Amino acid sequence: MTEAWIAKPLQLKFLLGELHLFTVSFSSLNLERHFTALTREPAPLPFEAFSRGLDALQIRSYPTSQPLPRLTLLPQAIRYVPQQYRRYYIELQGSFADYLKKFSGKSRSTLLRKVRRFAAVSGGQVCWREYRRCDEMAEFYRLARQVSQQTYQERLLKAGLPEEPWFQEELCELASRDQVRGYLLFHGAQPIAYLCCPAQGEILLYRYLGYLPQYRRWSPGTVLQYLVLERLFAEGRFRLFDFTQGEGQHKEFFATGSCQCADIYYFRKTLRILLLLCLHAGSQALSEMVGQALSFLGLKQWIKRLIRARA
Repeated sequence: MTEAWIAKPLQLKFLLGELHLFTVSFSSLNLERHFTALTREPAPLPFEAFSRGLDALQIRSYPTSQPLPRLTLLPQAIRYVPQQYRRYYIELQGSFADYLKKFSGKSRSTLLRKVRRFAAVSGGQVCWREYRRCDEMAEFYRLARQVSQQTYQERLLKAGLPEEPWFQEELCELASRDQVRGYLLFHGAQPIAYLCCPAQGEILLYRYLGYLPQYRRWSPGTVLQYLVLERLFAEGRFRLFDFTQGEGQHKEFFATGSCQCADIYYFRKTLRILLLLCLHAGSQALSEMVGQALSFLGLKQWIKRLIRARA
């Protein structure tokens, strides 16, 4: 077993679209390597961990050259691939002015107009703040939690800023090594959007984010993203801003590059685990079918807005 494998629970969330049904947790080893450090060849897998009672091995964002089957029975394990996606990132070399040249004239104009609109409703200037030191993290966490509690990410997807004490301790520990950045956008004295980005060396991760839904019309997420990138290019501390797992228009719009990746899990071969994986795969397939049908009918975005509003 290499030092890159560390004990980390695997939490499999069962969703129906954006509705969180329940979560099943498995004891697991996680391969702690950034996707840019992974090869396209299979990594040595410590299957002997199963004989010691562990349930799973997890490799997130493994670069792939072709689609993988979702569920495969192997001699040593059950391989499960719940997600396959393009992982977007921004190369932070050069200047911010050079980065903006990647956008078309129309997109650049729209982006700048959103920043000016928010400034106009904020008394003429945009109020925001960066947090990076250990003594700043308590304030950042307190204010960001005020926002997170009201976001659909937390209420609907159970994916808000963690409220457990260990997370606050982790923020301070990361800050002591200059391995985290926190950002808040304000409207007056009210925090309305946050972005929490831990780092892996010279790579900053787009990990926790959210904004108050009543400010949606003013594009607070886009405004904060613009300001954060301007600061990061000027700082020169990081070489990559990584949008992490999952796709989305926001990520694709701001990205300068991408890589096709898959989350690959290897599970101990038991009937209980196999049935749970079949149920998880079935719920994902059903969600995709319903989503496609709603898109065809032109109802998907309307229903998503309705669900988020109710959350």
